Amino acid sequence: MKTDNGRTTSVWMRTADVPEHAQLKTDVRADVVIVGAGIAGLTTAYLLTKEGKRVVVLDDGPVGGGETCRTTAHITNALDERYHELERLHGERGARLAAASHTAAVDRIEIIVNEEQIDCDFTRLDGYLFVPPGDDPAQLEEELRAAHRAGLTGVEQVERAPVASFDTGAALRFPQQAQFHILKYLRGLAEAVRRGGGEIYTQTHATKIEGDGDVARVETANGATVTAGAVVVATNSPVNDLVAIHTKQAAYRTFVVGARVARGSVPQILLWDTPDPYHYLRVQRVDDNGEGEVKDGQGGYDVLIVGGEDHKTGQADDAEERFRRLEEWTRERFPQVESFEFRWSGQVMEPVDGLAFIGRNPLDKENVYIATGDSGNGMTHGTIAGMLLADLIAGRDNEWSELYDPSRKTLSAIKDFAEENLNVAAQYTDHLTPGEVSDASEIKAGDGAIIRRGLTQVACHRDESGALHERSAICTHLGCVVRWNSTEKTWDCPCHGSRFQTDGHVVNGPANSALAEAEKS
Repeated sequence: MKTDNGRTTSVWMRTADVPEHAQLKTDVRADVVIVGAGIAGLTTAYLLTKEGKRVVVLDDGPVGGGETCRTTAHITNALDERYHELERLHGERGARLAAASHTAAVDRIEIIVNEEQIDCDFTRLDGYLFVPPGDDPAQLEEELRAAHRAGLTGVEQVERAPVASFDTGAALRFPQQAQFHILKYLRGLAEAVRRGGGEIYTQTHATKIEGDGDVARVETANGATVTAGAVVVATNSPVNDLVAIHTKQAAYRTFVVGARVARGSVPQILLWDTPDPYHYLRVQRVDDNGEGEVKDGQGGYDVLIVGGEDHKTGQADDAEERFRRLEEWTRERFPQVESFEFRWSGQVMEPVDGLAFIGRNPLDKENVYIATGDSGNGMTHGTIAGMLLADLIAGRDNEWSELYDPSRKTLSAIKDFAEENLNVAAQYTDHLTPGEVSDASEIKAGDGAIIRRGLTQVACHRDESGALHERSAICTHLGCVVRWNSTEKTWDCPCHGSRFQTDGHVVNGPANSALAEAEKS
């Protein structure tokens, strides 16, 4: 699968092909137009087509080619923001609604898999949360009580997670969690959308998104326009919002390694520990012909997927060290590791109060909706988005709407809000700093660096052939200076997480236009 959001390859990208879809070339009309063909966009499209709505989906890459293909595909109601913390932020009722909505999302994925007969390795299994040495074990008891108050009465404390190779110590068991192959699921979901009369167009960049009363319009880079009754922006980070949402969430890079282990040597469970950032683990079974190509029916092995080591996007460039630490952590606990077959990174949007923003876009027209803020639970938050937005667009009440309202103000998160925005403000001092190198001749093939040229900053990349490519280093969202990501070969914004290819093409919002051409010296 070809994507343009980085150079690393996830296990999903290696082991599934997603069919190509046509580019939009003529004007079309629809009931709803959806920008973004990841799990949130396609789930919304699927549920709306089931109601007889005419839906058009646009994406500037392939289906699932954004951050969805870089997930680890845990499907869980054991949330990244623990229940005792959600209770502090949103009250006991809010925590109960969070638990109920994520549980409903797990169930809805299973229903879709069964009804549409999607072959995506969907499996129900248990999840375990454990406290490593050095962390306070009392937090398990606190979380157990909070989970029970939230309605997850099946959660229980056990002596250890069922892992033979190391002793986790006491753990919380979350029953009836799930996992799947995300790209196989999206492939099936896209086919179901098209069977239901929906239209999907890829390699189609939405340049302008606007609502106007009962009419929404999306203009595309090639001149074609979609006119609809409503528009949903499901682009990981909203590309139609300048400030309102982006002051309430932050972008993080998270890192993943995939280790080859003998089939069945690691149990099929989900596993998380409690540090910040925490580690998360699962197993994916693949078939292999011995040459790295995945083939059905030719034996196979398991891939032990381990993630963690997060940092704010654009605020570090040490992925090799983070991958090394993940591999070391994995080998210490799983001596059955034969080799590491995969390394990749992905982007996580972290809201200041732990829950996604799903609903009407703040300060916008009533028929413009967004879905963002996955908070490390993208599979369920994306599915909740489809369920909730289908109700809102149809005019139905939904008891989750207030909890996920993008306009909400969580007073108990004011300290986190202030800290995140002070961090953003500090990044603007990059405008005053000298370049990372004084001359482009210092940049090696395959590398990139910022050069100061008078009053301007220039993002310079030298490709593998030695040719130099220059773009303005000023992010087209709110003017921060981008920084080089040497692992994914992208320019990343340290303020709000926008990312750009070396030719300036935008691959992740909130920016929605390319880096400008560099001023000539």
